[in-house]
Amino acid sequence: MPRSTIEEVAALAGVSRSTVSRVVNGSTAVSPEALTAVQRAIAQLNYAPNRAARSLASRQTHAIGLVVPEDTTRFFGDPFLASVVAGISARLADSDYVLTLLIASEDPGGKMTRFVRNGGVDAAIIVSHHASDSFVDTIAESVPVVFGGRPSRSHDGDHIVDVDNVAAARAATEHLLALGRRRVATITGSLSMPVSVDRRDGFLAALADAGLEPAGVVDGDFSEQGGSDAAQQLLAQDEHPDALFIASDLMARGAMGVLRSAGLRVPEDVAVIGFDDSALAAAYDLTSVRQPMFAQGELLAGIIIDVLAGRQPERLTLLPTELIVRGSARAAG
Repeated sequence: MPRSTIEEVAALAGVSRSTVSRVVNGSTAVSPEALTAVQRAIAQLNYAPNRAARSLASRQTHAIGLVVPEDTTRFFGDPFLASVVAGISARLADSDYVLTLLIASEDPGGKMTRFVRNGGVDAAIIVSHHASDSFVDTIAESVPVVFGGRPSRSHDGDHIVDVDNVAAARAATEHLLALGRRRVATITGSLSMPVSVDRRDGFLAALADAGLEPAGVVDGDFSEQGGSDAAQQLLAQDEHPDALFIASDLMARGAMGVLRSAGLRVPEDVAVIGFDDSALAAAYDLTSVRQPMFAQGELLAGIIIDVLAGRQPERLTLLPTELIVRGSARAAG
């Protein structure tokens, strides 16, 4: 009788080939439902893994890939990413693992995914991902992963470290409303990213509760230039906003430069709140939503180490946020 293949097991169980491989190799990064389906398919097909293949699969590189689907300008210029990477590096310094950076806004020719699937890393940390990043799905099906932020699509055994972006954005917007602002607009990050959608939705929910319509919703693409361009678009309206909730400090810096150039005072004419509470916020007296970026990086690394060690960390970890009020959105007097 011909030997059953791993592909046949995957087809019968209705899962990916990599999920079958994880079950065979004893990984815990598999949902209970997938585990049961694979075990049943193995029994039904009398599948016996090839020993040589299992031996090859069990080799470890002791490398963890940091997958960032962005261009290098964004990666090296964004204070959020810098803080998260610092946290990851600090946690890995106390482990046997090294960090391999995989930075690319696209994966032409499948070079990055081939590297991962061919055993270049034992696992991956994925941050700053977009809905269009289909190669991220391939990576998530090939090795254990942990996501920094809610992924666009779910995968078997997802682990996620995030903050409650909806609640944080709602709280920031409510602060602007409490200052008496009524023409409140937002500059979002790229809306192909779940984090941007969540922050926009929190903003809109706060306005809806107050019976108000947004004075504008403009995509700033999480870049300083994007923040500048979005602010110019908002100021071109017949009546400019009197408050801005901006989805990152970097975009807020760009927007505040445009406000100053237009002769508008912050906060007297336009109150401004950013997000991240990076070093930029303190430097520009910017009210900002503080998220623990360094701690997020440490947790991302710690979770993937636990997964590789066969432990079962929490699937979803939500870290606290705090609104840090500074001069850009402070009550008069």
